[in-house]
Amino acid sequence: MKSYGQFCPIAKAAEIFCERWTALVIRNLGAGAERFSDIHRGVPHMSATLLTRRLRQLEAEGLVTRRRNATGRAWTYHLSAAGAEFLPLVGALGIWGRRWTRRELQEGELDLGLLIWGLEYSVDPAAFGPERRVLRLEVTDQPQHKRFYWFLCEAGKLELCVSDPGGETDLYLRATLADLIRVYRGDVTLVAAMGDGRLEVDGAPKLQRRLARWFNFDAMAKTAPAEVGRAG
Repeated sequence: MKSYGQFCPIAKAAEIFCERWTALVIRNLGAGAERFSDIHRGVPHMSATLLTRRLRQLEAEGLVTRRRNATGRAWTYHLSAAGAEFLPLVGALGIWGRRWTRRELQEGELDLGLLIWGLEYSVDPAAFGPERRVLRLEVTDQPQHKRFYWFLCEAGKLELCVSDPGGETDLYLRATLADLIRVYRGDVTLVAAMGDGRLEVDGAPKLQRRLARWFNFDAMAKTAPAEVGRAG
């Protein structure tokens, strides 16, 4: 990590946290990703080699701890107390980005893998109660092998499936990738997207009414963009 050559604590912290990808790696760990593969899925454009190096750097700085998994054959990664203390700043960065960065997403930013990863680590599987519920998500503008995802919710736990897990499917969701991202980010409300057909939902009305709780929108999605050009 490059030094600013200053004793200022802001400079010292920026040497660690302002390197490209670092805040996103910490975001992923804070979301609950522990295995290397799961952390990597949340930063799909970061090379595995660079992620390995960055995790080692963060471990050396005392922000990340590494442990053997239950089998003893692989490592899992966790935020230390120092790393966890940085999480609110990552959240604040996201809220600032929601308010002040440009509104329209570019084609290269419509990342299906990141969306599915984000849903896996943010939805509330307990939203429909303890019984088994299955939601099928169809991303209508994607090729067949990337088009369908099943979210199996049971007893407060979630399992993401890329093939039909069998049994009854309780809710069917259909939308383009861009519209799904707009709902996930909070650019359009769930009610509005369902109302105008951008998000098609089929299933029992009582389950549809719990869908907002299932999405479990975070503070960033609930933050309104700033009205640029108007005096504060």
